[in-house]
Amino acid sequence: MTISRRNLLRGGSTLVALTTLGCETSSPLDAGLEDTSTPPRDTPAPEPDVREQPDAGPPLTGPFQHGVASGDPFPDSVVLWTRISEASAAVSVDYEVAEDPAFASIVATGSVSTDASRDYTVKVIAEGLASATSYYYRFVAAGETSTIGRTRTAPEGDVSRLRFAVASCSSLAHGYFHGYRRIAERADLDAVIHLGDYIYEYGTGQYGRIRSYQPDHEIRSLEDYRIRYAQYRGDADLREAHRQHPFITTWDDHESADNAWRDGANEHTDEKDGPWAPRLAAASQAYREWMPFREGEGGRLQRALVYGNLIELIVLDTRIWGRDLQASGSGDPTLLDEDRQLLGADQEAFLLGRLEGSTARWKLVCQQVMMATLPAFLNTDQWDGYPAQRRRVLSAIEDGGISDVVILTGDIHSSWAAEIAADPSTYVPATGAGAVAVELVAPGITSPGFSEGLAALYTDIVNDEAPHFRFFELVHRGYVILDVDADRCQSTWMHLDDVTDFRAGVETEAQTLDCTSGTPRWNPGEMAAARSDAPTLAP
Repeated sequence: MTISRRNLLRGGSTLVALTTLGCETSSPLDAGLEDTSTPPRDTPAPEPDVREQPDAGPPLTGPFQHGVASGDPFPDSVVLWTRISEASAAVSVDYEVAEDPAFASIVATGSVSTDASRDYTVKVIAEGLASATSYYYRFVAAGETSTIGRTRTAPEGDVSRLRFAVASCSSLAHGYFHGYRRIAERADLDAVIHLGDYIYEYGTGQYGRIRSYQPDHEIRSLEDYRIRYAQYRGDADLREAHRQHPFITTWDDHESADNAWRDGANEHTDEKDGPWAPRLAAASQAYREWMPFREGEGGRLQRALVYGNLIELIVLDTRIWGRDLQASGSGDPTLLDEDRQLLGADQEAFLLGRLEGSTARWKLVCQQVMMATLPAFLNTDQWDGYPAQRRRVLSAIEDGGISDVVILTGDIHSSWAAEIAADPSTYVPATGAGAVAVELVAPGITSPGFSEGLAALYTDIVNDEAPHFRFFELVHRGYVILDVDADRCQSTWMHLDDVTDFRAGVETEAQTLDCTSGTPRWNPGEMAAARSDAPTLAP
């Protein structure tokens, strides 16, 4: 059966899914499943659930109400970000970078101006820094000083160990960002890798009803997208994660519109939303303004970050840059077209060039949609819908003898670990022979996974038909801790108890798997202890 990832996760398609799975029922609720169907777009929304309790911590006041952030660490530089709130004219902003949180040893300073043309955001590259070093930074404007942020540069040369958090999919309307708070509390992270769906574009009540949106309608214009980012950065848990760690980001569809592609989106119509190009341009501009990443020529998100001889992070845009329209289903004649693009020819060449030329032990491919094949459903929004390009990429890895490739994926609001073969017919489940890469999928921070009833039914199918999945959990929200040394790449899925309750936020280690260098296979492991030499969190 052909079904989109979004429709599978929404209760609106639960009946269809259950029928496919052989469950005879007249209603999703008859099977004990949660009915989370999405109302038609642009219809009056019901009042959200009255759980709009204050976020953790008091709101910020003054010119720096949206906090500080950093990103894209290089060995000698890092991107620093802030925004001037409630400004009405151009503002001069100074920044300082120090080796200590008391700013007794300042190593870099600078000044920049911002204005309405970039929504009063500030994004600078602090240079002349030492590698593998934690720094503290702050901004000064209008006679006031921002909160103190903490960042860390990438290492050079021989590197023994690195540790990251991997996150995705934070629907504010579905709950509270406990996962970001737990990430912020981990002092030993080198960076946070965010795989997209950082914001959601829906209006209040359209998809999730725990918290309401600003603006309250589906966002389409530049002003709309800016307001939505500002709302997200008003959340204290997300602000704190940014304040304590540099982020490495790419976008998925909800930074623009659901199931987006190069020239449109599944839920965008010209009649309701206007032309696609201005909307995409607005979404892209707001993303560039609000996210602390190094902007590529022509709006490119794809880039590489090298962490010495241990890791190369290859960041891709599988959502917009070169993506062709999703196929309509298994009978669509375009599905098997050899020229069909998810990446675009230039981005495919970029990816393969970085893989082939990398001198790092581990190659981490940071991208959006699942590469492994899901049983029972053809999800044409994922790599399933672009089989020729998937085959080319995996064959190049196999033919080139490229080892230690780990695919990092978000998008599907659930936890997975897969072994991926260029030719699935050669894969041997008992040993993992035939696999050329492994994939980990991070759950959503808040975005909903499967209902418990549907998860139980689908679990049986995966167990019976998909031995290339070594772990999967379909319900809980959370994030992943990725701990890497020369011998193994370790993935630990951290799950949260209840994101719909602002008083909750207890996390549990759901699973830890190790991939040994030279062997693309996931095996049970024991979560590595936190580093004892972690630098002090920002005060």
